[in-house]
Amino acid sequence: MMTTLMQDVRYALRHLRKTPAFTAAAVLTLALGIGANAAIFTLVNAVLLENLPVVDPKTLVHLGDSNDCCVGYGVPEDGDYSIFSTDAYQQLKKNAPEFEDLAAMQAGFTFRPVIARRNGTQERARSMMGEFVSGNYFRTFGLRPQAGRLFADADDVEGAPIVAVMSYQTWKNDYIADPAVVGSTFFVNTKPVTIAGIAPEGFYGDRLSSTPPDFYLPIEAMPALANAPYVQDPDAKWLYMIGRVKRGTAPAQLQAKLSGLLQQALAPTRTYSSKDNQAQLPKMHIVLTPGGAGIQDMQEEYASHLRLLMWISGLVLLIACANIANLLLVRGTGRKAEMSVRTALGAVRGRLVGQLLTESMVLAALSGMAGLAVAYAGTRMLLALAFPGAQSVPIHASPSLAVLGFACGMSLLTGVLFGVAPAWIAAQAQPADALRSGARTTAGGASMLQRGLVVIQAALSLVPLVGAGLFSQSLNKLQSTDLKLESKNRYILHINPQAAGYSQRQVGDLYRTIEERFHALPGIEKIGICTYTPMEDNNDGWNVQVQGQPDLNLHASYVKANTEYFESVGTHVLMGRGIGVQDTSTSATVAVVNESFVKKLFKPGENPIGHRFGTGPNSTGDYEIVGVVEDTAYTSARWKDHMMYFVPMMQRPVSAKAPIEKDEMMYAGAIVLKTERPMNDMEFLAWRTLSSINPNLSVVKFQTFAAQIADRFTEERMLTRLTMLFGGLALLLATIGLYGVTAYTVARRTSEIGIRMALGAERSKVTAMVMRGAMIQTALGLAIGIPVALLSARLVEAQLYEIKGVDASVLAAAILTLAVATAVAGFIPARRAASTDPALALRTE
Repeated sequence: MMTTLMQDVRYALRHLRKTPAFTAAAVLTLALGIGANAAIFTLVNAVLLENLPVVDPKTLVHLGDSNDCCVGYGVPEDGDYSIFSTDAYQQLKKNAPEFEDLAAMQAGFTFRPVIARRNGTQERARSMMGEFVSGNYFRTFGLRPQAGRLFADADDVEGAPIVAVMSYQTWKNDYIADPAVVGSTFFVNTKPVTIAGIAPEGFYGDRLSSTPPDFYLPIEAMPALANAPYVQDPDAKWLYMIGRVKRGTAPAQLQAKLSGLLQQALAPTRTYSSKDNQAQLPKMHIVLTPGGAGIQDMQEEYASHLRLLMWISGLVLLIACANIANLLLVRGTGRKAEMSVRTALGAVRGRLVGQLLTESMVLAALSGMAGLAVAYAGTRMLLALAFPGAQSVPIHASPSLAVLGFACGMSLLTGVLFGVAPAWIAAQAQPADALRSGARTTAGGASMLQRGLVVIQAALSLVPLVGAGLFSQSLNKLQSTDLKLESKNRYILHINPQAAGYSQRQVGDLYRTIEERFHALPGIEKIGICTYTPMEDNNDGWNVQVQGQPDLNLHASYVKANTEYFESVGTHVLMGRGIGVQDTSTSATVAVVNESFVKKLFKPGENPIGHRFGTGPNSTGDYEIVGVVEDTAYTSARWKDHMMYFVPMMQRPVSAKAPIEKDEMMYAGAIVLKTERPMNDMEFLAWRTLSSINPNLSVVKFQTFAAQIADRFTEERMLTRLTMLFGGLALLLATIGLYGVTAYTVARRTSEIGIRMALGAERSKVTAMVMRGAMIQTALGLAIGIPVALLSARLVEAQLYEIKGVDASVLAAAILTLAVATAVAGFIPARRAASTDPALALRTE
């Protein structure tokens, strides 16, 4: 059998080499289909299917079924806990022996970068990612150090010398794998920290992220390093938990036990001191979910988009396969004479089918190898689109074993499925056919199967074309939304005064110094200082209640800002005044609210100026409303009618009970600079200015305001570009398929066309005859494709912005595009048919 197979493979390779045009067309067509699918699968595999690179990931469980972030208080509405206090973690760890180890990790480390600088060097302080984790973190995952040592339990106790573990990627890329890094001292947030060891190569943390940790730090070091007051607050939820369960543990019983332990831990806290919350306590629970893939932040964010792209790339592969089937049918028909002779010489039909099927498999294998090259380039493009500017995404374009297996499997499957029918039809040739091969006939042309494949291609190609139109329309609507912002000549500097060593009582002087230093720079008009800026991935908020009115349980986001903030971002004051220089830490507490705040909490026509509100039923007198601003977009352009209020940077609510030393909202997170003109050296000027104030006051992130706004449309832009790319690819393949069948039909009907023209048929009529055949096939494809496209559009409505169903203009544009492609594909063979010389045509046989 092996000898026969090898003979068939060698014969197939010789035959493919003798027909380079056919081979190149077939390999390129299938390579595009397989490569597109392999590229998407690379991303799907890395984001949705792969486990963490740890020991025995199947025994890991995540305590919780959601990814709440980042520091929370209060009672969850459904009683479902996924984020925990330090105290709750300690109690669960102590009282749940069903775990071999139970580790905790910071929920929102990406929002709290650290400032790091190596001692004894001239390097400047840099903003880097630091994640605070429990002392048994690496042990829970079963990891060994690349160098030095990893954490021990003794490192995560109050008063222990502060140590850190550096990630392998940071060690290699930033410090050229210098062995002297282990044991050296780094200043992290101005505090000395000893590097105990290097995390193992390939480990990127407990969750897939475009910004994985550079340093791992003990939880108990967080108060000293980050001045975070909530670490030991039993009411503050800020930790995720992942544990390794002992063999033989029943998940249902463990989940029930953990829920009971959680209720015991919550009972004595301030949150559950009121009667209403005490009544809710029995509903508080934990849901255990698989933890092998870690915390599912990115998985939740990208899952729906990746599944959609898999479906679209699958359609492209189907179109490519239909093209291959057509090419093989054409080739098989052309080899009928050969098959007839071989049958006459004694070849059995099974042997002929085997030979032709082997050729299909060889063709598919060659296409699969070419498809891997397409997949590599396609994956790099996908990564650039999905994570623009990211340098440390732990997803690689190089095909993994899973991707190689996927590509090989698709190649073999397409070779078998779409090679059987052409092989069987070609093997049906009878010996007598060879004797009749010279007889002239007018009955040539494409078979019903070939025409049917073209119809299917046209139908399938319409779906991604309509999808591309819908996502393009959605993106245009998003980008044309009036955000009530002005981004021209504006720059965003993200800063971290807390990491630079400033206490809450020192930041007032810092903010005044920042304003003075930047105003001294030529070209700077306005300097806005705030906790966070519009259209960035950040949000703070509380439930609010207006004094003297019933509690409507409405949530409002809030921003702390200085006097020039509104002008710096382009938000206009509509009523009253904005934040003024008179609004100091010692003056009466005031707030500026947006239009949605007024619409939802006040009666139509009621003047909100002078009213007071607070963040809860017992604190309705926190702020006096002194102004109303327009609804500016924050976080996302999709967030409509969103209540917001703005308070002076140095003011605290009247009801604040905690001392200022525990108030993290005193720290600004960003500076907005409005300039007279574009300033290309603004980043350098910003770094120099901040460094002159304090060398540890680093620029965490620098962007133009326009770039920050554009970043919020990254996912929509990626989807739009990829659906357009796949739509174009599907159209190209369908056009090639239609051209191939039409050209083949013309070639088979050369004698007939010659006779028609000899009997007086005009060239225009011959052209129309050929074009009519091509257009009919496309029309049939449209009849099938339009209902399918309309149904498919309903399935993706959730991913579109303010679009319900298929707009007539989108559908018309897709149909017109397909019709134009059909006309081009049919016109070239039609012109060739119309230029047929009757005399030459009649002599062709």
